[in-house]
Amino acid sequence: MHPRDLNLRHLRGFLEVCDKGSVSAAAAALGTSQPALTQAIAKLEQQLQHRLFERRSRGLMLTAAGEVAAVRVRAALDDLADGVKAVSGKSLAPERRLSLAQAHAFLALVERGSFAAAGTSTGMAAASIHRAVRDLEDVVGRPMAERHGRTVAITLQGRRFARSCRLAFAELEAAFADLGTRGGAAVIVVGTTPLARAFLVPEAMATMSARAEDVGFRVLEGSWGELAEALRDGLVDIVVGEAPPEAHSELEVQQLYESAIVVAAGQQHPLVGRRPSLARLAAFPWIVMPQDSPLRDAWQRIFAKTAVQTPIECGSIMIIGRLLTSRNLLTLATPDQVALQIRSGLLARIDALPREKIAIGTTMRRGWRPPVAHAQFLAHLAEAAAQMRGKPVRRTLAEKRWV
Repeated sequence: MHPRDLNLRHLRGFLEVCDKGSVSAAAAALGTSQPALTQAIAKLEQQLQHRLFERRSRGLMLTAAGEVAAVRVRAALDDLADGVKAVSGKSLAPERRLSLAQAHAFLALVERGSFAAAGTSTGMAAASIHRAVRDLEDVVGRPMAERHGRTVAITLQGRRFARSCRLAFAELEAAFADLGTRGGAAVIVVGTTPLARAFLVPEAMATMSARAEDVGFRVLEGSWGELAEALRDGLVDIVVGEAPPEAHSELEVQQLYESAIVVAAGQQHPLVGRRPSLARLAAFPWIVMPQDSPLRDAWQRIFAKTAVQTPIECGSIMIIGRLLTSRNLLTLATPDQVALQIRSGLLARIDALPREKIAIGTTMRRGWRPPVAHAQFLAHLAEAAAQMRGKPVRRTLAEKRWV
C-alpha cells in the first residue's frame, strides 16, 4: 500500500464524518450523497485494514485506529493546502482538484530530473508524468517545471510545493506505520553531522537493529545547515548533531549531552605527553573545520587574540587523521571523533584547553509526531547519550571505554 493509492476526496470525507459525527451530516456538508460517502469510508477502511468508526446511540464514534488515522490524515491535508496556498496565494481545498497520484508523479520528476527518468522510477509513461505536472500547474496557476533539453528545472514554486507533498506523504506513511498496515520495513532517514557520526548515531542504530529487524535506515551526512534544510523539505526525519545557537520557528531541538573539545595530534607530535601553553599551541600549524561549524567557532574563540597558521581547512575526520599522522599539525575534535585512532596508537590527545563544550542533540520539525519506529530510535539515541554522559542505562554495544 502506498499513499498515492489513497483518494483525497475519501480522506476529506473521513475527516468530515469525524467532525460531524454522522455520514448524513458530512455528506450534506460535502455536497455528496450519503451512499457515496458510506462507500468511500468503506474503501478507506479496506485500504487501512482497520475499522475507523463504530456506531453508538449518539452517532458514529472513532475507533482507536480511527483516532490515529484522523490525526495523520488531517496533518497531510493541511500540508497540501499550505503548499497550494504558498504557491498560488489562494486557499484551495486540495482534494477538490488534486490527487495523490499527481503529487507522487511530481515528486518523482523533482527527484529524477526528467520526465523519462520519473516515468521509469514510478512505472508510469513519461507522457503521464508530464500530464500530471501540467494538471498541477493549472491548479496552482504557476509554472513548477521548465524543460531544458532532456532535463527539467524545478522552479522556486515547484520546490515549495514539493516540500508540502513530501510532508503530506510522510504523514500518510506514518499512519500506515502507526496502524501496522505498512508493507515492508519502516525506514528512518537520519541526518548526522560530523560530531555525531563516530559513536552516538551508530550506537543507537546498532541497538535498534539488534532489537527490531523490521526497521531500516538511510543515513545522510552534512553540516547542520545543509541537513536542517533537508529536514524542512521532508527529505530527512531526524538530524543528530550540534544544537544550533539560535532557535528556528520551524524546527525543534532537544539537547542530549554536552561534549568536551580536545586538541588532537599525531602520536609523533612534539607536544604529545606535555601540557603546553596557548602560546606553544599557537606555534604549530592547525587544521581547522569549515566556517560556521561548532569546532571552528570554538577554535576562533580560543585563538581570538593569537596569530596562528591554518594551512588546511577540512571537515572530514578521516582525512584529518591521516594528515595528523604525516605532519606536526594540530586540530580540535570531540573525544569520540578521535577515540579509535587514539586507541590504535595513531593519534594522541593533548589536554591543554579551556573548558570548551558543544551541545549535542536532535533536531526535528516542530510539531512532528514521530511514528512508532522513529520514537523508538529517539529513545535509543537518549540511551547512547547517557553513555556519553557516563550514566549508562544498559550495556553498550560499542567496545568498552570508547572515549
